[in-house]
Amino acid sequence: MTGKEAVQKGRPREFDKEQVLDKALHVFWKRGYEGTSLSDLTEAMGINRPSLYAAFGNKEELFKLALDRYLEKGPGSVHRASLQKPTATAVVESLLTSSATYLTDPSNPPGCLAVQGALSCGEASESIKQALCERRSLGEQQLRQRFECAKAEGDLGPDSDPAGLARYVMTVMQGMSVQAAGGASRADLLAVVDMALKAWSSSKS
Repeated sequence: MTGKEAVQKGRPREFDKEQVLDKALHVFWKRGYEGTSLSDLTEAMGINRPSLYAAFGNKEELFKLALDRYLEKGPGSVHRASLQKPTATAVVESLLTSSATYLTDPSNPPGCLAVQGALSCGEASESIKQALCERRSLGEQQLRQRFECAKAEGDLGPDSDPAGLARYVMTVMQGMSVQAAGGASRADLLAVVDMALKAWSSSKS
């Protein structure tokens, strides 16, 4: 082996970290955390295990990075935009309608990674379940704070319960995710949104 060949062989493979992270994200999204093997990841990402470990750490760390990217690019961006709507009702309508659209986007696996990722996790993956729980709780906390502002401004009634309303909306969204993963169509989810908005109208006072 020549010196040049030795250098080429020993040189780390170069790749775009964001691109390969997106590929890992789709594998986790489709298979869940425990259903995804390192072989699944390296094959989809187009890198070997040493490169994966060097760039992203272990499988658990890679999942958390993929989850953060998922929330930032997908539901997180929808959530942030919806919270800026001028009224609480507009916030809820935007959240639920956007979720129905996102959850059934044919270019992505159905459902929500933040919900589905923990459904089949066992005791060995407790840290993953905790990470998913923390991120879902953050979304609920932000929504509660938005409803508290709406109540203070008179947009929600004086007897309204911002915490309970936030929990209700997040529960509907998480249920929609499970339904989408089970094959529910966009029309199916939009019908759920319509019913939820009718219930919202009677519960916000």
